[in-house]
Amino acid sequence: MKDKSLSQPRPGPLQYAVLAGLALLFAYPIWWAITSSFKPPNEIVRAPLSFSPGSATLDNYRAMFHDVPIGTGFLNTVLVVAVKGAMTMCFCPLAGYAFAKYRFVGRNLLFGVLMLTLMLPTLVLIIPLLLEMSQLGWVNTYQALILPGSIDAFSIFWMRQTIAAVPDELLDAGRMDGAGELRIFTRIVVPVIRPSLAALGVLTAMNIYNDFVWPVVAVNDESHQTLQVVLATLAQNVTGNRVGADFSTVWGELLAAGSIAMLPVLLLFILLQRHFINGILAGSVKG
Repeated sequence: MKDKSLSQPRPGPLQYAVLAGLALLFAYPIWWAITSSFKPPNEIVRAPLSFSPGSATLDNYRAMFHDVPIGTGFLNTVLVVAVKGAMTMCFCPLAGYAFAKYRFVGRNLLFGVLMLTLMLPTLVLIIPLLLEMSQLGWVNTYQALILPGSIDAFSIFWMRQTIAAVPDELLDAGRMDGAGELRIFTRIVVPVIRPSLAALGVLTAMNIYNDFVWPVVAVNDESHQTLQVVLATLAQNVTGNRVGADFSTVWGELLAAGSIAMLPVLLLFILLQRHFINGILAGSVKG
């Protein structure tokens, strides 16, 4: 017989009602931003909380694409996310594997120094990084957007903690079968830590996609600006490119651009939410 003491209680109507209310509360700003982007600019200011499908228009999107180089910013962001994210997902698990499973002189000291870097605010590192990029001649280049921060301490720490839970017996069995270290990592370790890798991939993509401070410092020409920098300067671009642009016009184009920028992150989370949640919870329950 099944032990009823170990069975999880089923949520009742009250719990479902609370969860539904919270879901609506968090989803309403997203719904408002998307629907308002289809409203005429004067209605956004005059009646911000109402929406009439009959008055929906694409004028805000047409004007935004005309006034703002959002296409260039989006392509630059995709490039940075793809390359920088690939470097993070390749090298950080390897570093975490070395810290978790290898014994070498100075391992604990090196890992402690790595953890200390987590205490440094990002703003403290901006000036040294910018000087370094200037000495290398990488200002206003993709190298400056991609390389700094591509291998970060948090990702290494996460992978180290996850890989440390992999039984050493699995690795020893692979070595007895004649597998090399790289083959052991790719064929034994990676399948075991796949949920954590998926969660790290989602967090990495979102952090790179939403990064604003470093791109706005490292790049000042329009051809290399990322999407977040383009969005931050959208109001100046709208008022500068259109004579007589008022407050409502800026809001309409800003909501249109924000809705477009929001969709990739929403789709990424929706598609990978199961892996993301499993990765976050990995290791929290000991079997």
